[in-house]
Amino acid sequence: MALEFTDSNFETEVLSSDKLSVIDFWAEWCGPCRAIGPVIEELSKEYEGKVNVGKVNVDQNPELSINYGITSIPAILFVKGGKVVDKQVGAVPRAVLEKKIQANM
Repeated sequence: MALEFTDSNFETEVLSSDKLSVIDFWAEWCGPCRAIGPVIEELSKEYEGKVNVGKVNVDQNPELSINYGITSIPAILFVKGGKVVDKQVGAVPRAVLEKKIQANM
């Protein structure tokens, strides 16, 4: 299951991790977010132990959204070594996300 990243655990779970983190910024009311949700869950299972795959609810964690300049959702950030190494805005096919994961692992 995808991890839940929050304003309070983001530092330890994402920024301090030596693994690539894939973070889906989403909201309950966002149709494209709900469409890509199952893909994020699949990726979290497939890359378990190798990549941190999780979600940030933008309504519950506004600080993270502001810090990372999230203005459109879904927005998927790829973070490694505490830095954003790639970004994808909008719902895309699973293959697009997998290609970005492979490129940044």
